[in-house]
Amino acid sequence: MIKKRFISTYFCALLLAMAMQAQRPVPSENQLRWQDMEMYAFIHYSLNTYTDQEWGFGNEDPQLFNPENLDCRQWARVCKQAGMRGIIFTAKHHCGFCMWPSAYTDYSVKNSPWKNGKGDVVRELADACREEGLAFAVYLSPWDRNHPEYGRPPYVTYFRNQLRELLTNYGEIFEVWFDGANGGDGWYGGANETRKIDRTTYYQWPETYKMIRELQPKCLIWNDGSDRGDLRWVGTEAGNVGETNWSLLNHDGEVPYEMLHYGVEDGDVWCPGETNTSIRPGWFYHETENEHVKSLSKLMDTYYKSVGRNSTLLLNFPIAPNGRIHPNDSLRGIAFKKMIDEVFKENLAEQAEIIREGNTTIIDFGKPTAFNRFLAEEAIAKGQRVKKFSLEALVGGKWQQLKDALVDKGDGLTTIGHRRIICFPTVTATKLRFTITDYKDVPIIQKLGLYLAPELTADIPDSGEKKSSSLHIFFSSPTQMMMDWDAEQTISEFRYLPPQESKEGTVTHYTLWASTDWSNWTKLASGEFSNIVNNPIWQKIRFQPVKARVLKLDADRLASGERMGYGDIEVVTE
Repeated sequence: MIKKRFISTYFCALLLAMAMQAQRPVPSENQLRWQDMEMYAFIHYSLNTYTDQEWGFGNEDPQLFNPENLDCRQWARVCKQAGMRGIIFTAKHHCGFCMWPSAYTDYSVKNSPWKNGKGDVVRELADACREEGLAFAVYLSPWDRNHPEYGRPPYVTYFRNQLRELLTNYGEIFEVWFDGANGGDGWYGGANETRKIDRTTYYQWPETYKMIRELQPKCLIWNDGSDRGDLRWVGTEAGNVGETNWSLLNHDGEVPYEMLHYGVEDGDVWCPGETNTSIRPGWFYHETENEHVKSLSKLMDTYYKSVGRNSTLLLNFPIAPNGRIHPNDSLRGIAFKKMIDEVFKENLAEQAEIIREGNTTIIDFGKPTAFNRFLAEEAIAKGQRVKKFSLEALVGGKWQQLKDALVDKGDGLTTIGHRRIICFPTVTATKLRFTITDYKDVPIIQKLGLYLAPELTADIPDSGEKKSSSLHIFFSSPTQMMMDWDAEQTISEFRYLPPQESKEGTVTHYTLWASTDWSNWTKLASGEFSNIVNNPIWQKIRFQPVKARVLKLDADRLASGERMGYGDIEVVTE
Protein backbone atom coordinates (compact mmCIF):
# COMPACT_ATOMS: atom_id res chain seq x y z
CA MET A 1 0.00 0.00 0.00
CA ILE A 2 2.82 2.37 0.91
CA LYS A 3 4.66 1.34 -2.26
CA LYS A 4 1.60 2.08 -4.43
CA ARG A 5 1.15 5.49 -2.80
CA PHE A 6 4.84 6.24 -3.45
CA ILE A 7 4.52 5.29 -7.13
CA SER A 8 1.37 7.35 -7.50
CA THR A 9 3.00 10.36 -5.87
CA TYR A 10 6.07 9.93 -8.06
CA PHE A 11 4.07 9.87 -11.29
CA CYS A 12 2.01 12.87 -10.18
CA ALA A 13 5.20 14.81 -9.59
CA LEU A 14 6.58 13.67 -12.92
CA LEU A 15 3.44 14.69 -14.77
CA LEU A 16 3.46 18.05 -13.00
CA ALA A 17 7.09 18.62 -13.99
CA MET A 18 6.29 17.68 -17.59
CA ALA A 19 3.32 20.02 -17.62
CA MET A 20 5.41 22.86 -16.23
CA GLN A 21 8.08 22.19 -18.84
CA ALA A 22 5.47 22.15 -21.61
CA GLN A 23 4.19 25.52 -20.45
CA ARG A 24 7.55 27.24 -20.67
CA PRO A 25 7.66 29.79 -23.53
CA VAL A 26 9.25 28.68 -26.79
CA PRO A 27 9.84 30.66 -30.01
CA SER A 28 7.39 30.68 -32.89
CA GLU A 29 8.47 29.54 -36.35
CA ASN A 30 8.77 33.22 -37.32
CA GLN A 31 11.02 33.94 -34.35
CA LEU A 32 13.21 30.93 -35.09
CA ARG A 33 13.61 32.01 -38.70
CA TRP A 34 14.45 35.56 -37.59
CA GLN A 35 17.03 34.38 -35.02
CA ASP A 36 18.83 32.37 -37.71
CA MET A 37 19.32 35.58 -39.74
CA GLU A 38 21.81 36.71 -37.05
CA MET A 39 22.80 39.95 -38.84
CA TYR A 40 20.76 42.34 -40.97
CA ALA A 41 21.07 45.99 -41.93
CA PHE A 42 19.29 49.20 -41.05
CA ILE A 43 19.19 51.83 -43.80
CA HIS A 44 18.57 55.41 -42.64
CA TYR A 45 17.79 57.83 -45.45
CA SER A 46 15.38 60.79 -45.59
CA LEU A 47 15.29 64.60 -45.74
CA ASN A 48 17.56 64.50 -42.67
CA THR A 49 20.32 63.43 -45.04
CA TYR A 50 20.10 66.82 -46.76
CA THR A 51 19.61 68.97 -43.67
CA ASP A 52 22.44 67.34 -41.66
CA GLN A 53 20.04 66.40 -38.86
CA GLU A 54 19.21 63.24 -36.93
CA TRP A 55 15.59 64.26 -36.30
CA GLY A 56 13.73 66.47 -38.75
CA PHE A 57 11.22 68.98 -37.38
CA GLY A 58 8.59 68.20 -40.01
CA ASN A 59 8.80 71.42 -42.03
CA GLU A 60 11.69 70.46 -44.32
CA ASP A 61 11.08 71.14 -48.01
CA PRO A 62 10.52 68.03 -50.20
CA GLN A 63 12.45 69.87 -52.93
CA LEU A 64 15.61 69.00 -50.99
CA PHE A 65 15.23 65.36 -51.98
CA ASN A 66 16.96 65.03 -55.33
CA PRO A 67 19.83 62.50 -55.15
CA GLU A 68 22.06 62.46 -58.21
CA ASN A 69 22.90 58.77 -58.13
CA LEU A 70 20.46 56.87 -55.93
CA ASP A 71 21.25 53.18 -56.33
CA CYS A 72 19.36 50.74 -54.14
CA ARG A 73 21.14 47.84 -55.80
CA GLN A 74 24.42 49.23 -54.49
CA TRP A 75 22.91 49.28 -51.00
CA ALA A 76 21.79 45.66 -51.32
CA ARG A 77 25.12 44.47 -52.72
CA VAL A 78 27.10 46.20 -49.98
CA CYS A 79 24.86 44.82 -47.24
CA LYS A 80 25.09 41.31 -48.65
CA GLN A 81 28.90 41.52 -48.88
CA ALA A 82 28.95 42.76 -45.28
CA GLY A 83 27.19 39.58 -44.15
CA MET A 84 23.73 41.08 -43.72
CA ARG A 85 20.82 38.76 -44.54
CA GLY A 86 18.17 41.42 -44.83
CA ILE A 87 17.51 45.18 -44.76
CA ILE A 88 15.12 47.27 -42.66
CA PHE A 89 14.45 50.60 -44.37
CA THR A 90 13.31 53.85 -42.75
CA ALA A 91 10.22 54.32 -44.92
CA LYS A 92 9.16 57.24 -42.71
CA HIS A 93 11.20 58.85 -39.92
CA HIS A 94 9.96 61.34 -37.30
CA CYS A 95 9.87 64.23 -39.80
CA GLY A 96 6.96 62.49 -41.53
CA PHE A 97 8.49 62.51 -45.04
CA CYS A 98 7.49 59.31 -46.84
CA MET A 99 10.05 57.54 -49.00
CA TRP A 100 7.25 56.04 -51.08
CA PRO A 101 4.43 57.86 -52.94
CA SER A 102 1.83 57.44 -50.20
CA ALA A 103 -1.75 58.10 -51.25
CA TYR A 104 -2.48 59.65 -47.86
CA THR A 105 -0.09 62.62 -47.81
CA ASP A 106 1.61 65.09 -50.11
CA TYR A 107 4.70 65.01 -47.90
CA SER A 108 6.52 62.31 -49.84
CA VAL A 109 8.87 61.59 -52.73
CA LYS A 110 6.00 62.19 -55.16
CA ASN A 111 6.42 65.93 -54.54
CA SER A 112 10.21 65.94 -54.86
CA PRO A 113 12.33 66.66 -57.97
CA TRP A 114 13.76 63.14 -57.88
CA LYS A 115 12.54 61.28 -60.98
CA ASN A 116 10.05 64.11 -61.49
CA GLY A 117 7.99 62.85 -58.58
CA LYS A 118 7.61 59.37 -60.11
CA GLY A 119 10.11 57.61 -57.90
CA ASP A 120 9.56 55.12 -55.07
CA VAL A 121 12.58 54.34 -52.88
CA VAL A 122 10.75 51.60 -50.99
CA ARG A 123 9.91 49.85 -54.26
CA GLU A 124 13.44 50.08 -55.61
CA LEU A 125 14.96 48.74 -52.40
CA ALA A 126 12.42 45.93 -52.04
CA ASP A 127 13.19 44.83 -55.60
CA ALA A 128 16.95 45.13 -55.05
CA CYS A 129 16.77 43.01 -51.89
CA ARG A 130 14.97 40.23 -53.69
CA GLU A 131 17.45 40.32 -56.54
CA GLU A 132 20.26 39.83 -54.02
CA GLY A 133 18.42 37.19 -51.99
CA LEU A 134 17.94 39.47 -48.97
CA ALA A 135 14.86 39.72 -46.78
CA PHE A 136 13.12 43.11 -46.69
CA ALA A 137 11.51 45.02 -43.82
CA VAL A 138 10.26 48.51 -42.99
CA TYR A 139 10.62 51.09 -40.24
CA LEU A 140 7.57 53.32 -39.84
CA SER A 141 7.84 56.02 -37.19
CA PRO A 142 4.66 56.30 -35.09
CA TRP A 143 5.65 59.87 -34.24
CA ASP A 144 5.04 62.25 -37.16
CA ARG A 145 6.18 65.85 -36.66
CA ASN A 146 4.63 66.95 -39.95
CA HIS A 147 1.06 65.69 -39.74
CA PRO A 148 -1.48 68.24 -38.44
CA GLU A 149 -3.55 65.58 -36.66
CA TYR A 150 -0.74 63.92 -34.73
CA GLY A 151 -1.81 63.41 -31.12
CA ARG A 152 -5.49 63.21 -32.08
CA PRO A 153 -7.63 60.17 -33.08
CA PRO A 154 -7.61 60.83 -36.87
CA TYR A 155 -3.84 60.38 -37.00
CA VAL A 156 -4.08 56.76 -35.85
CA THR A 157 -6.24 55.98 -38.88
CA TYR A 158 -3.70 57.78 -41.11
CA PHE A 159 -0.86 55.79 -39.54
CA ARG A 160 -2.62 52.47 -40.14
CA ASN A 161 -3.44 53.42 -43.72
CA GLN A 162 0.24 54.05 -44.42
CA LEU A 163 1.21 50.83 -42.71
CA ARG A 164 -1.30 48.96 -44.87
CA GLU A 165 0.30 50.46 -48.00
CA LEU A 166 3.70 49.18 -46.95
CA LEU A 167 2.42 45.73 -46.03
CA THR A 168 0.42 45.14 -49.21
CA ASN A 169 2.43 46.73 -52.02
CA TYR A 170 6.02 45.55 -51.50
CA GLY A 171 5.97 41.79 -51.15
CA GLU A 172 6.87 39.77 -48.06
CA ILE A 173 8.03 41.81 -45.05
CA PHE A 174 10.07 40.04 -42.36
CA GLU A 175 9.81 42.76 -39.68
CA VAL A 176 8.00 46.00 -38.88
CA TRP A 177 10.00 48.40 -36.71
CA PHE A 178 8.17 51.01 -34.61
CA ASP A 179 10.49 53.59 -33.03
CA GLY A 180 10.05 54.32 -29.34
CA ALA A 181 10.33 58.12 -29.76
CA ASN A 182 6.77 59.40 -29.43
CA GLY A 183 5.40 62.89 -28.95
CA GLY A 184 7.10 66.25 -28.46
CA ASP A 185 7.56 69.46 -30.39
CA GLY A 186 6.98 69.58 -34.12
CA TRP A 187 5.70 71.53 -37.07
CA TYR A 188 2.36 69.67 -37.11
CA GLY A 189 0.99 71.37 -40.22
CA GLY A 190 2.14 74.79 -39.08
CA ALA A 191 0.97 74.63 -35.46
CA ASN A 192 4.61 74.62 -34.26
CA GLU A 193 3.75 73.26 -30.83
CA THR A 194 4.47 70.47 -28.40
CA ARG A 195 2.06 67.55 -28.33
CA LYS A 196 2.09 64.80 -25.74
CA ILE A 197 0.44 61.40 -25.99
CA ASP A 198 -0.13 58.42 -23.72
CA ARG A 199 1.98 55.92 -25.60
CA THR A 200 0.31 53.01 -23.80
CA THR A 201 -3.13 53.78 -25.26
CA TYR A 202 -2.92 56.35 -28.07
CA TYR A 203 -1.86 54.08 -30.94
CA GLN A 204 -4.29 51.27 -30.02
CA TRP A 205 -1.57 48.74 -30.75
CA PRO A 206 -3.64 45.54 -30.39
CA GLU A 207 -5.77 46.46 -33.40
CA THR A 208 -2.67 47.48 -35.39
CA TYR A 209 -0.93 44.20 -34.51
CA LYS A 210 -3.98 42.25 -35.65
CA MET A 211 -3.85 44.01 -39.03
CA ILE A 212 -0.13 43.25 -39.41
CA ARG A 213 -0.61 39.56 -38.68
CA GLU A 214 -3.47 39.32 -41.16
CA LEU A 215 -1.59 41.08 -43.96
CA GLN A 216 1.87 39.60 -43.29
CA PRO A 217 1.60 36.26 -41.42
CA LYS A 218 5.41 35.80 -41.39
CA CYS A 219 6.17 39.32 -40.19
CA LEU A 220 7.65 40.04 -36.75
CA ILE A 221 6.78 43.17 -34.76
CA TRP A 222 9.45 45.22 -33.01
CA ASN A 223 8.19 47.59 -30.33
CA ASP A 224 9.74 48.76 -27.07
CA GLY A 225 6.49 49.81 -25.38
CA SER A 226 4.33 48.04 -22.84
CA ASP A 227 2.41 46.39 -25.71
CA ARG A 228 4.51 43.31 -26.41
CA GLY A 229 5.68 42.80 -29.93
CA ASP A 230 7.62 39.74 -31.02
CA LEU A 231 11.04 41.33 -30.42
CA ARG A 232 12.46 43.70 -27.86
CA TRP A 233 14.94 46.57 -27.78
CA VAL A 234 17.96 45.85 -25.59
CA GLY A 235 17.92 49.26 -23.91
CA THR A 236 20.92 50.81 -25.69
CA GLU A 237 22.12 51.77 -29.17
CA ALA A 238 25.76 51.14 -28.25
CA GLY A 239 25.76 47.70 -29.85
CA ASN A 240 25.61 45.32 -26.89
CA VAL A 241 23.16 43.25 -24.89
CA GLY A 242 23.67 41.90 -21.38
CA GLU A 243 26.06 39.01 -20.85
CA THR A 244 23.06 37.36 -19.20
CA ASN A 245 20.36 37.44 -21.85
CA TRP A 246 17.07 35.59 -21.56
CA SER A 247 14.81 35.60 -24.61
CA LEU A 248 11.87 36.09 -22.29
CA LEU A 249 9.73 38.92 -20.93
CA ASN A 250 6.51 39.14 -18.96
CA HIS A 251 3.41 39.71 -21.05
CA ASP A 252 2.12 42.62 -18.99
CA GLY A 253 3.64 45.71 -17.42
CA GLU A 254 6.31 48.26 -18.24
CA VAL A 255 9.80 47.00 -18.99
CA PRO A 256 12.69 48.74 -17.19
CA TYR A 257 16.20 48.81 -18.60
CA GLU A 258 17.30 45.74 -16.64
CA MET A 259 14.61 43.63 -18.27
CA LEU A 260 15.29 45.00 -21.74
CA HIS A 261 19.03 44.42 -21.43
CA TYR A 262 19.01 41.05 -19.67
CA GLY A 263 15.55 39.62 -20.32
CA VAL A 264 13.49 37.93 -17.61
CA GLU A 265 14.54 34.46 -16.49
CA ASP A 266 11.00 33.36 -15.63
CA GLY A 267 9.20 35.52 -18.22
CA ASP A 268 5.96 34.18 -19.61
CA VAL A 269 6.41 35.19 -23.29
CA TRP A 270 9.20 34.56 -25.77
CA CYS A 271 10.53 38.01 -26.72
CA PRO A 272 14.20 37.89 -27.83
CA GLY A 273 16.46 40.94 -27.98
CA GLU A 274 17.52 42.72 -31.15
CA THR A 275 20.74 44.76 -30.80
CA ASN A 276 20.68 47.85 -32.99
CA THR A 277 23.62 50.17 -33.61
CA SER A 278 25.10 52.27 -36.41
CA ILE A 279 28.40 51.84 -38.20
CA ARG A 280 28.90 55.58 -37.52
CA PRO A 281 28.14 57.70 -34.46
CA GLY A 282 24.86 58.90 -36.01
CA TRP A 283 22.02 57.07 -37.72
CA PHE A 284 21.84 59.45 -40.69
CA TYR A 285 24.76 60.47 -42.88
CA HIS A 286 26.92 63.40 -41.78
CA GLU A 287 30.05 64.33 -43.70
CA THR A 288 31.84 65.18 -40.45
CA GLU A 289 31.58 61.51 -39.47
CA ASN A 290 33.42 60.17 -42.52
CA GLU A 291 36.50 59.60 -40.40
CA HIS A 292 34.56 58.08 -37.51
CA VAL A 293 33.32 54.84 -39.02
CA LYS A 294 33.60 52.08 -36.43
CA SER A 295 36.95 50.31 -36.52
CA LEU A 296 37.16 46.63 -37.35
CA SER A 297 38.04 45.83 -33.74
CA LYS A 298 34.95 47.72 -32.53
CA LEU A 299 32.70 45.92 -35.01
CA MET A 300 34.01 42.55 -33.86
CA ASP A 301 33.45 43.59 -30.24
CA THR A 302 29.87 44.47 -31.23
CA TYR A 303 29.42 41.08 -32.91
CA TYR A 304 30.59 39.21 -29.82
CA LYS A 305 28.30 41.31 -27.59
CA SER A 306 25.21 40.86 -29.76
CA VAL A 307 25.14 37.70 -31.89
CA GLY A 308 27.52 36.15 -29.36
CA ARG A 309 25.08 36.90 -26.53
CA ASN A 310 21.88 35.33 -27.85
CA SER A 311 20.78 38.37 -29.85
CA THR A 312 20.70 39.48 -33.46
CA LEU A 313 22.68 42.44 -34.80
CA LEU A 314 20.88 45.21 -36.67
CA LEU A 315 23.73 47.29 -38.13
CA ASN A 316 22.94 50.65 -39.71
CA PHE A 317 24.43 51.92 -42.98
CA PRO A 318 23.40 55.55 -43.63
CA ILE A 319 22.94 56.74 -47.21
CA ALA A 320 25.04 59.70 -48.40
CA PRO A 321 23.44 62.67 -50.22
CA ASN A 322 24.36 61.20 -53.62
CA GLY A 323 22.10 58.23 -52.88
CA ARG A 324 24.76 55.61 -52.15
CA ILE A 325 26.47 54.01 -49.16
CA HIS A 326 29.74 55.86 -48.59
CA PRO A 327 32.94 53.90 -49.43
CA ASN A 328 34.21 54.26 -45.87
CA ASP A 329 31.16 52.41 -44.59
CA SER A 330 31.00 49.80 -47.32
CA LEU A 331 34.66 48.81 -47.14
CA ARG A 332 34.57 48.55 -43.36
CA GLY A 333 31.41 46.45 -43.53
CA ILE A 334 32.96 44.08 -46.05
CA ALA A 335 36.11 43.77 -43.93
CA PHE A 336 33.86 42.96 -40.95
CA LYS A 337 32.31 40.01 -42.76
CA LYS A 338 35.73 38.76 -43.88
CA MET A 339 36.97 38.85 -40.29
CA ILE A 340 33.94 36.91 -39.00
CA ASP A 341 34.60 34.26 -41.65
CA GLU A 342 38.27 34.17 -40.69
CA VAL A 343 37.54 33.72 -36.98
CA PHE A 344 35.03 30.89 -37.42
CA LYS A 345 36.40 29.08 -40.47
CA GLU A 346 37.85 26.15 -38.49
CA ASN A 347 36.08 24.51 -35.56
CA LEU A 348 38.85 22.82 -33.58
CA ALA A 349 36.30 20.79 -31.65
CA GLU A 350 35.46 18.85 -34.80
CA GLN A 351 39.00 17.45 -34.81
CA ALA A 352 38.89 16.40 -31.15
CA GLU A 353 37.40 13.55 -29.14
CA ILE A 354 34.16 14.56 -27.40
CA ILE A 355 33.45 12.94 -24.03
CA ARG A 356 30.07 13.60 -22.37
CA GLU A 357 29.42 12.81 -18.72
CA GLY A 358 26.05 14.15 -17.59
CA ASN A 359 26.17 17.93 -17.84
CA THR A 360 29.92 17.97 -18.44
CA THR A 361 31.50 17.79 -21.87
CA ILE A 362 35.24 17.30 -22.30
CA ILE A 363 36.85 18.19 -25.61
CA ASP A 364 40.11 16.23 -25.85
CA PHE A 365 42.51 17.47 -28.53
CA GLY A 366 45.08 14.77 -27.86
CA LYS A 367 47.86 17.37 -28.07
CA PRO A 368 48.49 20.98 -26.97
CA THR A 369 46.16 23.17 -29.05
CA ALA A 370 45.81 26.95 -29.08
CA PHE A 371 42.36 28.59 -29.01
CA ASN A 372 40.72 31.79 -27.75
CA ARG A 373 37.03 31.55 -28.65
CA PHE A 374 34.36 29.19 -27.30
CA LEU A 375 30.91 28.83 -28.90
CA ALA A 376 27.81 27.04 -27.66
CA GLU A 377 24.25 26.86 -29.00
CA GLU A 378 21.08 25.58 -27.41
CA ALA A 379 18.24 24.00 -29.37
CA ILE A 380 16.01 26.98 -28.61
CA ALA A 381 12.99 25.45 -30.38
CA LYS A 382 12.63 23.60 -27.06
CA GLY A 383 13.15 26.77 -25.04
CA GLN A 384 16.10 28.44 -23.29
CA ARG A 385 17.28 26.30 -20.40
CA VAL A 386 20.89 26.92 -19.36
CA LYS A 387 21.35 29.36 -16.47
CA LYS A 388 25.07 29.01 -15.72
CA PHE A 389 28.10 27.15 -17.04
CA SER A 390 31.86 27.00 -16.58
CA LEU A 391 34.85 26.58 -18.87
CA GLU A 392 38.16 25.04 -17.86
CA ALA A 393 41.29 24.34 -19.89
CA LEU A 394 43.82 21.62 -19.06
CA VAL A 395 47.17 23.40 -19.26
CA GLY A 396 50.34 21.65 -18.17
CA GLY A 397 48.32 18.95 -16.45
CA LYS A 398 46.27 21.44 -14.37
CA TRP A 399 42.74 22.71 -14.93
CA GLN A 400 42.36 26.48 -15.07
CA GLN A 401 39.18 28.55 -15.30
CA LEU A 402 38.52 30.51 -18.49
CA LYS A 403 36.64 33.79 -18.17
CA ASP A 404 34.96 36.01 -20.74
CA ALA A 405 37.25 38.99 -21.36
CA LEU A 406 34.29 41.02 -22.67
CA VAL A 407 31.95 40.62 -19.68
CA ASP A 408 30.72 43.96 -18.35
CA LYS A 409 29.64 42.67 -14.96
CA GLY A 410 28.27 39.59 -13.26
CA ASP A 411 29.57 36.41 -11.68
CA GLY A 412 30.51 33.48 -13.85
CA LEU A 413 29.25 32.55 -17.30
CA THR A 414 25.49 32.78 -17.70
CA THR A 415 22.87 31.87 -20.35
CA ILE A 416 23.49 30.44 -23.81
CA GLY A 417 20.36 30.59 -25.97
CA HIS A 418 20.69 30.66 -29.75
CA ARG A 419 24.42 31.35 -29.61
CA ARG A 420 26.94 32.26 -26.93
CA ILE A 421 30.54 33.19 -27.73
CA ILE A 422 33.13 33.49 -24.99
CA CYS A 423 36.34 35.42 -25.74
CA PHE A 424 39.52 34.97 -23.72
CA PRO A 425 43.29 35.37 -24.23
CA THR A 426 44.82 32.60 -26.32
CA VAL A 427 45.43 29.48 -24.26
CA THR A 428 47.28 26.33 -25.31
CA ALA A 429 45.64 23.28 -23.73
CA THR A 430 45.19 19.56 -24.32
CA LYS A 431 41.57 19.53 -23.14
CA LEU A 432 38.65 21.86 -22.54
CA ARG A 433 35.92 21.10 -19.97
CA PHE A 434 32.46 22.62 -20.43
CA THR A 435 30.13 22.13 -17.47
CA ILE A 436 26.53 23.29 -17.15
CA THR A 437 26.24 24.16 -13.48
CA ASP A 438 22.63 25.40 -13.31
CA TYR A 439 19.62 25.03 -15.58
CA LYS A 440 15.83 25.33 -15.71
CA ASP A 441 15.16 22.15 -17.69
CA VAL A 442 17.33 19.38 -19.09
CA PRO A 443 19.84 21.24 -21.33
CA ILE A 444 19.84 20.54 -25.06
CA ILE A 445 23.13 21.73 -26.57
CA GLN A 446 23.13 21.41 -30.34
CA LYS A 447 26.59 22.79 -31.11
CA LEU A 448 29.96 23.39 -29.47
CA GLY A 449 32.89 25.14 -31.10
CA LEU A 450 36.45 26.18 -30.32
CA TYR A 451 38.35 28.60 -32.54
CA LEU A 452 41.62 30.44 -32.78
CA ALA A 453 40.76 34.01 -33.79
CA PRO A 454 43.42 36.14 -35.53
CA GLU A 455 44.95 38.88 -33.44
CA LEU A 456 43.01 42.10 -33.75
CA THR A 457 44.39 45.25 -32.16
CA ALA A 458 43.07 48.76 -31.76
CA ASP A 459 44.56 51.70 -33.62
CA ILE A 460 48.33 51.75 -34.16
CA PRO A 461 49.93 54.62 -32.19
CA ASP A 462 50.68 57.73 -34.22
CA SER A 463 54.26 57.60 -35.50
CA GLY A 464 54.54 61.33 -36.10
CA GLU A 465 54.21 61.00 -39.86
CA LYS A 466 51.32 62.66 -41.63
CA LYS A 467 48.18 60.54 -41.50
CA SER A 468 44.71 61.55 -42.60
CA SER A 469 42.95 59.00 -40.37
CA SER A 470 43.48 56.02 -38.05
CA LEU A 471 45.23 52.85 -39.16
CA HIS A 472 43.88 49.49 -37.94
CA ILE A 473 45.72 46.19 -37.99
CA PHE A 474 44.87 42.49 -37.77
CA PHE A 475 46.33 39.16 -38.89
CA SER A 476 44.37 37.14 -41.45
CA SER A 477 46.84 34.26 -41.03
CA PRO A 478 49.99 33.67 -38.95
CA THR A 479 52.11 35.04 -41.81
CA GLN A 480 49.82 37.73 -43.23
CA MET A 481 49.21 41.17 -41.73
CA MET A 482 46.31 43.37 -42.90
CA MET A 483 46.10 47.15 -42.34
CA ASP A 484 43.15 49.39 -43.20
CA TRP A 485 42.15 53.04 -42.80
CA ASP A 486 38.96 54.96 -42.16
CA ALA A 487 39.46 56.68 -45.53
CA GLU A 488 41.43 56.17 -48.75
CA GLN A 489 45.04 57.36 -48.48
CA THR A 490 47.85 58.19 -50.89
CA ILE A 491 50.82 56.30 -49.49
CA SER A 492 54.47 56.30 -50.48
CA GLU A 493 56.37 54.36 -47.80
CA PHE A 494 55.88 51.43 -45.45
CA ARG A 495 58.02 50.89 -42.35
CA TYR A 496 58.48 47.73 -40.33
CA LEU A 497 60.12 47.45 -36.90
CA PRO A 498 60.89 43.81 -36.00
CA PRO A 499 60.28 42.39 -32.50
CA GLN A 500 62.76 43.90 -30.06
CA GLU A 501 62.69 41.40 -27.20
CA SER A 502 63.10 38.27 -29.30
CA LYS A 503 64.00 37.29 -32.86
CA GLU A 504 60.94 35.01 -32.94
CA GLY A 505 58.64 35.95 -35.83
CA THR A 506 61.03 38.45 -37.47
CA VAL A 507 60.19 38.90 -41.15
CA THR A 508 63.22 38.48 -43.39
CA HIS A 509 61.52 38.28 -46.80
CA TYR A 510 58.28 40.04 -47.71
CA THR A 511 55.69 41.01 -50.33
CA LEU A 512 53.62 44.16 -49.88
CA TRP A 513 50.21 44.65 -51.55
CA ALA A 514 47.68 47.50 -51.74
CA SER A 515 43.95 47.63 -52.49
CA THR A 516 41.13 50.14 -52.55
CA ASP A 517 38.29 47.58 -52.33
CA TRP A 518 39.59 44.43 -50.55
CA SER A 519 39.23 42.50 -53.83
CA ASN A 520 41.73 43.83 -56.36
CA TRP A 521 45.33 43.90 -55.18
CA THR A 522 48.38 45.73 -56.57
CA LYS A 523 51.84 44.46 -55.74
CA LEU A 524 53.89 47.37 -54.36
CA ALA A 525 57.17 45.65 -53.55
CA SER A 526 58.85 42.38 -52.55
CA GLY A 527 62.31 41.60 -51.31
CA GLU A 528 64.51 41.00 -48.28
CA PHE A 529 65.11 42.96 -45.09
CA SER A 530 68.92 42.69 -45.14
CA ASN A 531 70.69 41.87 -41.86
CA ILE A 532 67.45 42.42 -39.92
CA VAL A 533 68.16 39.58 -37.48
CA ASN A 534 71.51 40.96 -36.37
CA ASN A 535 70.46 44.58 -36.62
CA PRO A 536 66.70 44.78 -35.75
CA ILE A 537 66.11 48.42 -36.74
CA TRP A 538 63.34 50.13 -38.72
CA GLN A 539 63.05 48.74 -42.24
CA LYS A 540 61.71 51.02 -45.00
CA ILE A 541 59.91 50.06 -48.20
CA ARG A 542 59.58 52.97 -50.64
CA PHE A 543 57.44 53.00 -53.79
CA GLN A 544 55.68 55.36 -56.16
CA PRO A 545 52.71 57.06 -54.45
CA VAL A 546 49.58 54.93 -54.70
CA LYS A 547 46.03 55.23 -53.45
CA ALA A 548 44.97 52.56 -50.97
CA ARG A 549 42.41 51.72 -48.32
CA VAL A 550 44.13 48.56 -47.18
CA LEU A 551 47.64 47.09 -47.18
CA LYS A 552 48.62 43.44 -46.98
CA LEU A 553 52.08 42.33 -45.82
CA ASP A 554 52.98 38.72 -46.57
CA ALA A 555 55.85 37.25 -44.57
CA ASP A 556 57.40 35.08 -47.28
CA ARG A 557 60.08 33.92 -44.83
CA LEU A 558 60.58 34.25 -41.07
CA ALA A 559 63.86 34.15 -39.18
CA SER A 560 62.30 31.67 -36.75
CA GLY A 561 58.92 30.55 -35.50
CA GLU A 562 55.66 30.14 -37.39
CA ARG A 563 53.92 33.46 -36.69
CA MET A 564 54.84 36.94 -37.89
CA GLY A 565 55.96 39.32 -35.18
CA TYR A 566 56.51 43.07 -35.11
CA GLY A 567 57.52 45.84 -32.78
CA ASP A 568 55.74 48.66 -34.62
CA ILE A 569 54.33 49.64 -38.01
CA GLU A 570 54.31 53.01 -39.76
CA VAL A 571 52.83 54.10 -43.09
CA VAL A 572 53.79 57.43 -44.63
CA THR A 573 50.97 59.25 -46.42
CA GLU A 574 51.17 62.09 -48.90
